[in-house]
Amino acid sequence: MPKIRGTFVHTPRLGHLEILHDHLIAFNDDGVITHFERADTPQSTELLGKASGEPVLVIPPGSFVLPTFCDLHLHAPQFLYQGTGLDLPLMQWLDKYTLKAESRMDEDPALARRVYTRLAARLKENGTGTVLLFGTIKERTNLILAECMQSAGIRAFVGKLSMDIDITSPDSLTTTYVEPNASASLDAAKAFVDHCHGLVNHLPESQRLVEPVLTPRFVPTCTNELLKGLGQLSDARGIKIQSHLAEAKDQVEWVRAERGMEDIDVFDKSNLLTGRTVQAHCTFLSAPDLDRLSSKGTSIAHCPLSNAYFSAKPFPLREALDQNVKVGLGTDVAGGYSLDIMNSMRQAVAVSRIRQGQGLMERAGQVEPRDLSIDWKEALFLATRGGAFALGLEGIFRVGVPFDAQEIRLYDPQTGIGIGPLDYFDLEAEESGPPLSPEDTRLTADVIEKWWCVGDTRNRGRVWVQGNRVREA
Repeated sequence: MPKIRGTFVHTPRLGHLEILHDHLIAFNDDGVITHFERADTPQSTELLGKASGEPVLVIPPGSFVLPTFCDLHLHAPQFLYQGTGLDLPLMQWLDKYTLKAESRMDEDPALARRVYTRLAARLKENGTGTVLLFGTIKERTNLILAECMQSAGIRAFVGKLSMDIDITSPDSLTTTYVEPNASASLDAAKAFVDHCHGLVNHLPESQRLVEPVLTPRFVPTCTNELLKGLGQLSDARGIKIQSHLAEAKDQVEWVRAERGMEDIDVFDKSNLLTGRTVQAHCTFLSAPDLDRLSSKGTSIAHCPLSNAYFSAKPFPLREALDQNVKVGLGTDVAGGYSLDIMNSMRQAVAVSRIRQGQGLMERAGQVEPRDLSIDWKEALFLATRGGAFALGLEGIFRVGVPFDAQEIRLYDPQTGIGIGPLDYFDLEAEESGPPLSPEDTRLTADVIEKWWCVGDTRNRGRVWVQGNRVREA
């Protein structure tokens, strides 16, 4: 039974950071936590005294263990051109860059495997242990994606795109990228679900890390027949759903013109707003719309960076949280250029602070205007437990839940010198002075906040998913 001793940090509820000093965690062969207590309790002492099994891994002072990040919105094939092509409005960008890249991946399985293998490595490098992925149209390409994630040990929810409306413009250089009709699209979705399950059915249940997700790209690419069929399939088989909702001005106006209603109504009529659904962006939703999502149990993937490029307005994050909507964070590669959820956390806070400042200016003279900002602890919740909740997971350390964790290294416990970009001047020991005491190296919220603000991949050590060590120090 693997055992780890050290400081553990998690966010059991929004805005609440728990720093658990000198705790012992143990997990079984299924990767499920069986013990989590202070290291000096009788039960912990008994576990530490047992000589059998693996030696205890001790996390040194100046480091801590945190739940892995959850990326609620990432377009896997768009990793091919991450960091380029962000110069156009959404619908033009899809036509010029996105559909072309996705078609290329569908036509070249070797390229798809190379890109997806690298993507998995980058996710682990960035501490992302769970990810909700948009794929492409072709079933085989999405099975390659699932294979790459399973082999890498990443918990991945993989979506084969469903789309039976062609949105390429008449003068587009992109080959038409669409399925023949609603019936063919539904058949392909059902086949992918079966075959994705088939990839892992031979494994013990605890080690089946990939799961299929029904993925209507968004309303402009899907007929009502297709959407209704996907809703029925999800309901019949309990399959998760993901899509884009009220993302950008041109997209919202497109839906109004073509369907004569808001896209939230289109999804709702097809039974695609459920407790199994994650909708990305949602920047153009009203307060009643947020209430509707809350009542349905539908989650939102907040993607602050790509929203800045494509949405024309920020997502009302504080309002959504206050209305009890489940919210996590997404990188939205390649609409967002960074694969690092830490950047998504920082951007979420920055955007909320701008909204707060704008609100103060607009409501000058009013008594106690509403605070629209979030802080770093709330962002950390969204990056871990918030995203996990959206996918039916836990995102904390507790007996009975999977051990999904990352080791964060802040400074050398002997010298106090920071690791990577971090500097902790008050901790740095004088050359002729005494060594740091245990009290000196006791982690505080201020010390962790510095990492949250300026830390990077150099501060990340081991990563575990379902108890399996998927990244070494």
